Amino acid sequence: MGAKITGYHAIEEALNTASAGSTLYLARGRDEDSRLKRLETLARANGKTFVKRVSMAELDRISPPGADHRGAMFDTGVSRAGQNQAVRTMGVREYCASLKPGDGALVLVLDGITDPHNVGAILRSCDQFGCSLVIMPQRRSAGVNETVLRVSSGAARYVPIATVVNLVREIDTLKEYGFWVYGADMDGKPAAETEFAPRTAIVMGSEGDGLSRLVASKCDQIVSIPMQGHIDSLNVSVAAGILMYEFRRPD
Repeated sequence: MGAKITGYHAIEEALNTASAGSTLYLARGRDEDSRLKRLETLARANGKTFVKRVSMAELDRISPPGADHRGAMFDTGVSRAGQNQAVRTMGVREYCASLKPGDGALVLVLDGITDPHNVGAILRSCDQFGCSLVIMPQRRSAGVNETVLRVSSGAARYVPIATVVNLVREIDTLKEYGFWVYGADMDGKPAAETEFAPRTAIVMGSEGDGLSRLVASKCDQIVSIPMQGHIDSLNVSVAAGILMYEFRRPD
């Protein structure tokens, strides 16, 4: 089997670019469910996806552990050893080299974010705010798994992702191509008062520890989101969305 995707929106996006050998599993006995009908229609229309009706017990068995499949699961038909058609990947230097002189860009760097729900939510925000690339490390990271694909609601197909060995080295690559690197931290300058550079990279730290020491040392500026609540900080996916909005906010 390839990547397994659950969640109606994520499956819809996956069906739009499905590869040969993909399979849509639907629960038997739910013929009146309009959402399942729509998924079946899309699957048959693309001409590449096999539709298979199975019992709810079978769906529970073949779906990712803990997934709330709600009667539908999509198998991309692409093995993990091959290119995952549910994810758009790109190297950092490859991306930077594709920029033309004078092009602005927004890149998000995830420094040790391990909750796949946060990564999925961040990818959704990246798609909405026109983030050109998301960079994450191979280690100390959620990576891109079935939960990320489901929570992203298909955004992983549109936002290029670079999974790298050395985050600090890739930040140096961004700087080489004219990016100004902003790290997110509570003690930084308020983002609303920050004039972001045309080529901006925003670095989000881990859920518990924030920015790692080496990554923080590579940031050109530290920015913050002023808060008035009673808890210590915002969820990292919410904070990422706010900072990307500040970059895109009209003057």
